[in-house]
Amino acid sequence: MTTRALGATVALGLVLLLAPSSAAALASEDAFVAGYAAAVLERDFKLTAPSLRVENGVISVEAADLAGADRARVVAALQAIRGVARVEVLEPGMTPSPPPASASEPTPTPPLRVLSEWQSGLLPGGSLFKPLIADPRWPHFAASYQHHQRDPQLVDVAAVSFGETFSLYRDRLGRGWWEVGVQAGVFAVFDLDAFSKDLVNADYLVAFPLSYRYADFSAMFRLFHQSSHLGDEFLLRTKTARVNLSYESVDAKVSYEFGDLARIYTGAGYLFDQDPPHLKPWSIQYGLEYTSPWPARDKGWRPVAGVDLQHREENAWSVDFSARAGVQLDGVLATRNMQLLIEYFNGRSPNGQFYREKIEYIGLGTHFHF
Repeated sequence: MTTRALGATVALGLVLLLAPSSAAALASEDAFVAGYAAAVLERDFKLTAPSLRVENGVISVEAADLAGADRARVVAALQAIRGVARVEVLEPGMTPSPPPASASEPTPTPPLRVLSEWQSGLLPGGSLFKPLIADPRWPHFAASYQHHQRDPQLVDVAAVSFGETFSLYRDRLGRGWWEVGVQAGVFAVFDLDAFSKDLVNADYLVAFPLSYRYADFSAMFRLFHQSSHLGDEFLLRTKTARVNLSYESVDAKVSYEFGDLARIYTGAGYLFDQDPPHLKPWSIQYGLEYTSPWPARDKGWRPVAGVDLQHREENAWSVDFSARAGVQLDGVLATRNMQLLIEYFNGRSPNGQFYREKIEYIGLGTHFHF
């Protein structure tokens, strides 16, 4: 721990021991909050932030000083400090909001800035439940090449997805946070060996997630609809019998993060109002993710890996195994990140009406997360 962080920690201990009645008042003082915040960054995140400032309880820190760190966790830790009004993470060229004006003065218009991911209220940005790296059906923007080893229909495939999770409203719940949002995605696969690069299948998903986070624990409950549609050129060329696969479902997932190093998750789902009606409803899912602590956080990139396993009652509980590993580039377009991943899948096809077909592929993909 640095001298600055150690001094802040010792000062806090002396205040609580010698003057408990004045602790609340002292915590509201900017110098105290600044020292406490510096100690939190050093102790919990191994970060030093020269840009750290506190004015009237508002902590501001430049995004460059948080490079490589989990910004959501950093902001949550700073917001938990007693006496902090809010936390602002400033992008290059932006300045902190001015301090609150007195009642007799007009309130100035704050400059444009990018706020932290843990803001409350309407459209706060970010998401309490992090994306699942290796889940083949997690809505996000991606483009991948897949070479299928065992597939009765395909060999060389382009797989694309368009979608994201958007928070509509977020607020505190005790010492944690809750939010409600909307999630949507389109997942499409194209046959690169066909003359016109036929669209084979497109799955459409729309969901309404309710999420909760406390420290490193997070959970998500979803109500969602998914429908599948075969490509016209593929239908005409192969004469494949079309199945009108469509269903509503509920699922729930819980996740626990071991700092910035690893994450485990598990969950279950249940189909209802499904077509065909004989589809068996239950499924389970679990997985593991790893983020390398090397190289140093300020390098802007880090190796990542994930394994996702799913079992469906419809497929006699056989395992669908998905693994992805590669490099994550942090801070792409401000708070976004991009992943360049090698992909492997072995199990029942996730592509619409082909859910009973056993496939295996290896691929290379680019994945973009907000």
